[in-house]
Amino acid sequence: MNAAPPRLPRSGSLTWRLAASAAFWVAMGLGLIGWFVIRTDARQIEAAADARIERQLDALVAAVAFDRALGPLLTRPLADPEFERPLSGFYWQLTGPGGTVLTSRSLWDSRLPPPRPGEGRLVARDLWGPRGEALRVLEREVTIEAPGGRVPISVQLAVPRAAIDEEILSLRRGVVLAFAMLGAGLVVVVVGLVVWGLRPLRRTQEELVEVREGRRQHMDVTAPSEIAPLVEEIEALIEQNRATVERARHHVGNLAHALKTPIAVLRNALDSGDAEAARAQAMTLDRLVQHHLRRARAGALAGSAAGESAPHEVAQAVATALSRLTAQRGLAIEVRGERAARVRADAQDLTEMLGNLIENATKFAARRVRVTVSAPRGLPVAIEIEDDGPGLSPGEDAAALARGVRLDESKAGSGLGLAIVNDLAQLYGGRLSLGASPSLGGLRARLELPPSRG
Repeated sequence: MNAAPPRLPRSGSLTWRLAASAAFWVAMGLGLIGWFVIRTDARQIEAAADARIERQLDALVAAVAFDRALGPLLTRPLADPEFERPLSGFYWQLTGPGGTVLTSRSLWDSRLPPPRPGEGRLVARDLWGPRGEALRVLEREVTIEAPGGRVPISVQLAVPRAAIDEEILSLRRGVVLAFAMLGAGLVVVVVGLVVWGLRPLRRTQEELVEVREGRRQHMDVTAPSEIAPLVEEIEALIEQNRATVERARHHVGNLAHALKTPIAVLRNALDSGDAEAARAQAMTLDRLVQHHLRRARAGALAGSAAGESAPHEVAQAVATALSRLTAQRGLAIEVRGERAARVRADAQDLTEMLGNLIENATKFAARRVRVTVSAPRGLPVAIEIEDDGPGLSPGEDAAALARGVRLDESKAGSGLGLAIVNDLAQLYGGRLSLGASPSLGGLRARLELPPSRG
């Protein structure tokens, strides 16, 4: 039974998080704008009301007179009859020198609060009337001609503020309703845009499910530039996993094929009592098993965190070890090239690859083996192993890379060395090629491996 995939922790719906965030900021923004609009329009409504009241105040000032004995007088009544109806909310009041006061009939026996010193300026303020009603009051200090000289008189005119407040309230309701509808519409649009914008992600998830269930091989979603790299990385991961499975199948097939003959020979040797032959086949089986174990490990590392290694350093270590074994032949092993080059491969696998190639070169070289490391910018790192031996005949390079093929039966070996190097190189995304050495005249093995990302 297949294990259920682990469920990752979730932090909630991205759509609703974006919608909530959009709603919050829309509410904040529209709230501030609405407050500014209401405040500005309320001031304009008050200014318009004050302008109307000021016209009545001007008419009142034009009718004001002064008598030394009686105090302030009104030469003619105002046109609005509300100033005559008791406690109507429409009031006027004249204050002369010495505190003499004349009021409209509407004030009855009440008085407005004393005027503020205005020095001829128009003053607007809110007051409470005789019945506790809110009033809008405009007042001005004027100087009029009277017998004996000019006399200062404070003129006050009040109207109910209810009409102004009702107009402001109506404005506030309209603005709040309009902005609420606008905010709701904006949130709906944002949610719609988020849902529409996240469609490629949902389609990606659906296609991933289809890939996991085997209903499709590749992802065909058309992704915008913001998530295209994510889709490409997912597709690359799918391809890498598919390649890993194919390598595993190929590896198992190769292992079964490689073990078939040694096991048969070992069985025959045991049946015939040939202990030496059985021991040799056991060693062959051990080499095969170790080889395939290394291949499995390299296959697990390839394309992931395989680390990096320095080919010049590894080649120098291998050359030093082999120089001791070939000292009696007077064989010279030279390592040169770029010391700073780094390849994306495990150091142990690189040691095995270079060990096989350099050892193979020492078997056939007459006097010299040369290892050259080069790292062209933007290209794979190349390690060339050349010798001055007989080399290969035309057409033998492909056969030399085949598993178990030995072109020279006089040399010891199993015929697996170059095949091992070729397999490992391919696992790391590299390649191995064989050809003639233009400078030494023997074989040139060229190993190319991807450079380190650093």
